[in-house]
Amino acid sequence: MPFKGPLADTIFQMIGGLRSGMGYVGAENLSQLKEKAEFVRITSAGLQESHPHDINITKEAPNYSGKF
Repeated sequence: MPFKGPLADTIFQMIGGLRSGMGYVGAENLSQLKEKAEFVRITSAGLQESHPHDINITKEAPNYSGKF
């Protein structure tokens, strides 16, 4: 089992990501998010470029790892 323990932190991070995505597309609720969402496929190199790189991070955010 890769994960064990309370889910509160994980759910908090997931809700934060959902709220962020809703803000990006201008959705006020989940129905609007479903209508306005647009998924774009990117390469692994594009994913790596979209993350901070070439800097020293002393403590990574729990939902934003630079390791692939």
